[in-house]
Amino acid sequence: MSIDFLPALRPDHPAWNKGRIIGQKRPLQPKHVWSIRVRLEMADNLRDLALFNMAIDSKLRGCDLVCLKVRDVFAAGRVKERTSVTQSKTGKPVRFEITETTRQSLERWIADPEMLGLEYLWPSRLHHSAHLSTRQYARILRDWVTSIGLEPSAYGTHSMRRTKVAQIYKKTGNLRAVQLLLGHTKMDSTVRYLGVDLDDALTLSEGIDL
Repeated sequence: MSIDFLPALRPDHPAWNKGRIIGQKRPLQPKHVWSIRVRLEMADNLRDLALFNMAIDSKLRGCDLVCLKVRDVFAAGRVKERTSVTQSKTGKPVRFEITETTRQSLERWIADPEMLGLEYLWPSRLHHSAHLSTRQYARILRDWVTSIGLEPSAYGTHSMRRTKVAQIYKKTGNLRAVQLLLGHTKMDSTVRYLGVDLDDALTLSEGIDL
């Protein structure tokens, strides 16, 4: 029997990525950071404000961010100015700064009665988990970007990891510094992560007049 005239098969459900922006997730712009931060401050959402600020400062992968413990950032009655954590992906430590804005939000969150005696910095509200899962974190981030009118499919947990280093690279062109801050073992990974291309190199070169 010939199959030339058989009806074409069509999927019952649309493709999962129909209408979505796929590929590398965008970093937040400074105006986006301040818009989200102001909204969280106005809502007096202590946990999300501390989580948002810490995600930007730490530049950690989501899996490492959600596993942070209180002792990682808090000692001798105050929040540390710098700290170090071991990355789950590489098994190597990475250091990062905790800025004044982030320290203030962390202090308020750690002092909250909800945090009394807890080990993890971002406790889960689900009984079977001690801390937020990466999936829960992704849902929270989706709410953040949606609240300021951004397309949620264009942003993900890696957007938070890339936000600060994208600005550092834009202002300094220092790939080595970005590599150290991200904890990458190879420069190639940093180049791909930032999406550095020839135009970026030319822009930097044009800024040097000899």
